[in-house]
Amino acid sequence: MTENAATSDIQAPATGLIAFLGLGHMGGPMAANLIKAGHDVIGYDPVPAAVEAALAHGIPMASTAHDAAAEAAVVLTMLPSGRHVLDAYRGVDGPGLLSIAKPNTLFLDCSTINVDEAREAAALAVEAGHRSVDAPVSGGVVGAEAGTLTFMVGALPEDFETVQPILELMGKRIVHCGDHGAGQAAKVCNNMILGVSMIAVAEAFVLGEKLGLTHQALFDVASNASGQCWALTTNCPVPGPVPTSPANRDYQPGFAGALMAKDLRLALNALESTGVAAEMGPLASRIYDSFAAGDGAGRDFSGIITEIRDKSV
Repeated sequence: MTENAATSDIQAPATGLIAFLGLGHMGGPMAANLIKAGHDVIGYDPVPAAVEAALAHGIPMASTAHDAAAEAAVVLTMLPSGRHVLDAYRGVDGPGLLSIAKPNTLFLDCSTINVDEAREAAALAVEAGHRSVDAPVSGGVVGAEAGTLTFMVGALPEDFETVQPILELMGKRIVHCGDHGAGQAAKVCNNMILGVSMIAVAEAFVLGEKLGLTHQALFDVASNASGQCWALTTNCPVPGPVPTSPANRDYQPGFAGALMAKDLRLALNALESTGVAAEMGPLASRIYDSFAAGDGAGRDFSGIITEIRDKSV
C-alpha cells in the first residue's frame, strides 16, 4: 500500500504512450490527471459528450480504439461491464485490441467487473503475448478528480511494479491484493460491506426519527461508538452531521444507486460461484436493485434512506 502527495507533486514515469479507453465520469478525470503529470496519453470514447469533455481537459483523442491502442505501451480500459472488456480484447466483428497491440503491451483494466471475467481477460492477454493487470477503483468521481482514488490491484509482482507509478498519479492508496483477479475480488468484497452498512445506517436513522432522536444526537453517539463506519462518518445519509455528504445536495452522486446495484450483483455472482452461505449480501442486492429500478438509479446510493422512510408506517 502506498500513500502519495498531490498529483502535481509527482513526476510521470517514462512508461511510454498510454491509451485510455473509456472517458466517462471516472475515466475522464483519471486521464486528465495523467496528462497533468506529464504523461503521453491518447484517449478514445464512443460517446460524443465524453469526447468533448476530454478535449476540453487537454486529452488528445483517437478516432477509434484500435488507433489509440496500436502504438501504446499501456492500454488502460475503464468500461461499463466485463462483457465490454472481453469484447474489446477479443474483437466482435473484427480484430480485438489484443491482436492490434504491440507485443508485451501492458493491459490495465480499471473497470469493475466479475472476478471470473477479470481472470478470463488476463488469460486472454497473456496468451496473446501481453501483460495484464486488474485495478478497479474506489473513491467516486470526487476521488477521480482529486487524484485520491484507491486502487485494488491484481497482478504479477513484476507487473505491479510497472503499473504502480502510473496508478500513483491517479490515486492515494495503491493496494497489491494478489494475482490476476484479486483486485476485482477485493473490490466486490469491499462494496458488499459498503452496501450492507449503508442500509443498516439508513435504517438506524429512520428508527431514530421514529424514537424521537435528532440526527445529530444519533450521529454523535454512533460515530464515536461501535456503530462507526464509512457509510455513517463520510457518506452520512441525512443532511447536517456531515456537511460534505450527498444528503446535503439532495443525494446528487457521489456513487449512484445504479452503480451500487451493479456492484452488489457482482458480489451476488461471486457468492453463488463460491458457495458462500451469505444472507446479508443477497438481501442488499435485492434492496438496491429495487432502488435503482426507479429514481434511485441516478441518486447517490445513500438515498436508500428515502425509500426506507417512505415504506415505514
